[in-house]
Amino acid sequence: MNSSTDPPPTEKKTRVRFSSSRITRNLLTVMVLSLIGLFAISMNSKQPDNLGVSAGQLAACPDTPNCVSTQAADPVKRMDPIAFSGTPSEAISKIKQAIKLNWPRAALISETEYYLHYEFKSLIFRFIDDVEFFVDDKNSVIQFRSASRVGHSDLGVNRKRMNQLVESIKP
Repeated sequence: MNSSTDPPPTEKKTRVRFSSSRITRNLLTVMVLSLIGLFAISMNSKQPDNLGVSAGQLAACPDTPNCVSTQAADPVKRMDPIAFSGTPSEAISKIKQAIKLNWPRAALISETEYYLHYEFKSLIFRFIDDVEFFVDDKNSVIQFRSASRVGHSDLGVNRKRMNQLVESIKP
């Protein structure tokens, strides 16, 4: 005799079983493919063609929130320029020394008497941020721009880096 909780003899119970090892394997596969995709994106990022100084101005920040600049019109992206005293070459030397001491994955790409362009690479995915400095001798300030090449948000990395740099070279 059947108890009232047993299914009738003609019905079959269907159970869906999820194997924890199968779920783990699928999650790992998705994670690995995502990591490979991020790495591929970082390796294929090209240097923007609008970098440099034109009429005393660095390039404008893009519409994405992953940029800060002393010349930005948008207050969310704007930072104050760095005041300096002395010669432009002394200001350039201070910047170079601060970067050398604090950011081992930064590479100097371009340098003139009044301008520096660095590439900063992130540790894991090797994302590149372009960081530029323009020594404005007329106004005794250092203008800068720090922008991520790819992605939308940088989680505040550019602003944090530039705040650290400003603190390290303040007179």
